[in-house]
Amino acid sequence: MQFDFIFRNATVFDGTGAKPKRQDVGIFQDRIVAIGDLSTVQAPAERDAKGLWLTPGFIDAHTHSDAFLLIEPYAPSKLTQGVTTEIGGQCGGSAAPRLNNARLPSDWEAQTYPPRPGQPSTPGPNWTTVADYRTCFESAQPATNVILFAGHNTLRKGVMGDAPKAASPEDIKQMAYNLEQALDEGAWGLTTGLIYHPGVHSKPEEVLHLATVCAQKGGMYATHMRSEGDNLLEAIDEVLALTRATGIRTQISHLKTSQPHNWHKLPAALEKIETARAEGFHLHADRYPYLSAGTDLDIVLPDWAAAGGNAAILKRLDDIRTCGQIAAEIDASGRDPASIMIGGTWSPETRACSGKTVAEIMHATCRTMGAVITWILRQDRSRTGAFFFGMSEENLLTILKQPWVMPGSDASLRAPWGALGRDTPHPRAYGTHPKYFRTLTEQLHIAPEEAIRRMTALPAQAFGIRERGLIREGYYADLVLLNPATWRDTADYQCSHAFSTGVDTVMVNGAPVLMGGQINPSTPRRGRFLTR
Repeated sequence: MQFDFIFRNATVFDGTGAKPKRQDVGIFQDRIVAIGDLSTVQAPAERDAKGLWLTPGFIDAHTHSDAFLLIEPYAPSKLTQGVTTEIGGQCGGSAAPRLNNARLPSDWEAQTYPPRPGQPSTPGPNWTTVADYRTCFESAQPATNVILFAGHNTLRKGVMGDAPKAASPEDIKQMAYNLEQALDEGAWGLTTGLIYHPGVHSKPEEVLHLATVCAQKGGMYATHMRSEGDNLLEAIDEVLALTRATGIRTQISHLKTSQPHNWHKLPAALEKIETARAEGFHLHADRYPYLSAGTDLDIVLPDWAAAGGNAAILKRLDDIRTCGQIAAEIDASGRDPASIMIGGTWSPETRACSGKTVAEIMHATCRTMGAVITWILRQDRSRTGAFFFGMSEENLLTILKQPWVMPGSDASLRAPWGALGRDTPHPRAYGTHPKYFRTLTEQLHIAPEEAIRRMTALPAQAFGIRERGLIREGYYADLVLLNPATWRDTADYQCSHAFSTGVDTVMVNGAPVLMGGQINPSTPRRGRFLTR
């Protein structure tokens, strides 16, 4: 038998939840070809892994790296956690299909991307269809695998722009046609972000129709629900009704209970999900191990002020009278300014606000909450990131305890340098997976082998990813070698560009792209665009 690489004397966690064993693991090309005692054979490259753990590569079940993988293909914030596969296109916002010049999130639109083969390099995205994006991905050759969902908001913008209204039957028909094309070109399924514009204006019938088309094509459905707080139970009912009507494989994104007055709803939410699972429906959820959410600051705008897309928002903010009305409604909203922390900012005037709560900025500037938020958004041209605190640690632990919940960072990749190092990301971008593991093993006293299963085989099963998620002969060689004593997250809200420690080697499709804890530029990147 021929080998390219052998891990020797590793403590192997195979991903099944079984107790670990001391074993050698042999790799040839992109596959695991032998597991056991390989002391009588040699390979051109070997690693003595005595005292270290060898696990399947971690699958990040909910990410937003679609576009950034083309800019920073080594995905350093993910590799240093041990992530080998990212599942993107989430929350209804995917990089593709970007039809009729549909606008993407402002942080994606602001970047300059490598030229598409045969096309010049220009500012902003330079692809349209999923097939175009796939060509760009294969040209950039990232270090990690990616699964791309088609986002409902992106599909909607391609048909209706940012129109703040319900879709007509013809609109829905065109969205369904575009979704079918995306699925045929390699999209894994459909995602929704039903608190974001323009998806917030959709009716359940619109989403159900698209999910039905997706199910008929063998696709999957992942959803950021209509509510994670005041209407949490009603939002879960909508998801379960769709799942029961279509039979589609369903993922509830970043399951949570937002704001203290909603914390008591968790038992009822879990009961609804457990009932549907007991009926045989393929239903899972993901969650990041942090107590703050992270999204754009403009999520706090009144619905009427956020409608119509970024250009419409800026027109309102730039009008003194309208901006004052927006500020007054924010002041009257009942939001706690101490629960909102400013993350990434985009202008010199707002740079000092990063890492501070709105309450702290109010105190320093003698302004109201609404005045502070509208000023920041106006200066940053509505591109500001923010962290929203309002979750219960007890509920977080209860959610993570569920055997059908897996880690999803809800973050795009980052690097402390270059175009992706200029803002202040949520610490989950750098630390989700080691923090998830330590939360399960140290606070919930879950066995390490079960925690590893939930990071590997469970997402592979939930998303239907074949021949990944386990250390098994014939499976793809997506592997992580780590030191359990030093594997931990180091990023926090004040210093979020901080790599996790303890990961020694990361192999993706047989390529050791990280070795000795460092990016390995001498190894070709072999990340793949995965299709159903």
